[in-house]
Amino acid sequence: MASQSEVIDRLRATFRSGVTFPEQFRMTQLQNLLSLVEENEQLIQDALHKDLHKPKFESVLSEIQITLNDLYFAMENLRTWMQPEYNIGKNLATRMDDCFIRREPLGVVLIIGAWNYPLHLILLPLVAAIAAGNCAILKPSEICQATEQLLAELIPKYLSQDCYAVLCGGAEDTKSLLKNKFDHIFYTGSQVVARSILLAAAPHLTPVTLELGGKSPCFIYGHIDIQKAAKRLCWSKFFNTGQSCVAPDYVLCTAQTRDALLPALRETLRTFYGPDPGASLDMGRIVTPRHWRRLMDMLEKSKGKVVIGGGSREEDRYIAPTVLVDVQESDALMQEEIFGPILPILTIESLEEGIDYINRQEKPLALYVFSDETSVVTTVLNNTSSGGFCGNDGIVHMALPGLPFGGVGASGMGSYHGRWGFETFSHRRGCMNRSWLLERVNVLRYPPYSDYNLGWLRWATTFKKNSWGGCSVM
Repeated sequence: MASQSEVIDRLRATFRSGVTFPEQFRMTQLQNLLSLVEENEQLIQDALHKDLHKPKFESVLSEIQITLNDLYFAMENLRTWMQPEYNIGKNLATRMDDCFIRREPLGVVLIIGAWNYPLHLILLPLVAAIAAGNCAILKPSEICQATEQLLAELIPKYLSQDCYAVLCGGAEDTKSLLKNKFDHIFYTGSQVVARSILLAAAPHLTPVTLELGGKSPCFIYGHIDIQKAAKRLCWSKFFNTGQSCVAPDYVLCTAQTRDALLPALRETLRTFYGPDPGASLDMGRIVTPRHWRRLMDMLEKSKGKVVIGGGSREEDRYIAPTVLVDVQESDALMQEEIFGPILPILTIESLEEGIDYINRQEKPLALYVFSDETSVVTTVLNNTSSGGFCGNDGIVHMALPGLPFGGVGASGMGSYHGRWGFETFSHRRGCMNRSWLLERVNVLRYPPYSDYNLGWLRWATTFKKNSWGGCSVM
């Protein structure tokens, strides 16, 4: 088996040959990746069920279809994305010049996936990397071993082995891999590991995209259809057993709303998962015993009151959908992202208090507002900051390839999905081909310098509208 450095060297030699640059090559590889997903859907479902006990519905919706949609979108728009951009502002001095922006591939990129969506969180960045013309090394999460092995088996069968490679292994293997020079590192995971990624990238000055998480609030305020709100909240929170970086982490609402919401949540959970969620085929499991113990430790330390759920089984890593009230800002559940089927409800007395609470915390990956009052949604949107925003629903915004997906501040840096991923893995090269015409203007910059020439040159290079009868964009 080739060493990490040998694999990287092979891919770098391929990239330098220019084989990944043409549109046809990129399109062929995207089509092959599409075939990989379509032809192995059952194997993918089996691997995801083995790793996370994911029901078929969730596997198809959040792993397979989201990947297919991103592929469809990229293939439909690739030619347009690759075209040089000529809508560049010019002044009189550059009026006759050819000015444009080229999107060029970065080189050999490293994509490090996460365990909670072990397929789509590594294949969607790969779609973007291929579309942008890069070679790529994939490092799937070792926690989901069935999916990791399936990717290691399928990627070489469907994609060019000279351009794309899968490297498996644990944390030490990843540390070793990060000692190598890459042209971009794309990481999805925790803030703790993200810091080590940045440290590893620093010696090489490697640009990094970090897709992290955080405590994404669901702010319910004002007039609301409580039954519909309960359904959308339960679905987005307990989808994938709460193991989603964009899952609502906690609820902010008034005491009156909380009292109306609780019976609706109980009814909804019973409708979704039956009287015993642990027996439901639609309820997944916590990924490992270590992650299960972490969640149970947080729950045991919480001073909140469990009003729904609370049951668990260590032998199959089950935790029931659980809701707590009387939770304070200092509670154990509020100190870090929960990442499991535990939902604390915090009470506030006003819209302003809720906004103030959100703004005291680190900027989340997503922010949700449930309200029938447009003014409430707009006020929260205008007075907060988050990676993404969704009014009156949860997590669905990340499925639209036309929207950028990414964090801000502690929830990450950079974005992807659709065109945004193509831009992440591209270098925007500013280009100018100068004309030999208008030399009368150009001689103004040559020595010997004079105030007279400087005055004319300032006039010819200004972007002030109508300063020379033109405009800033030509």
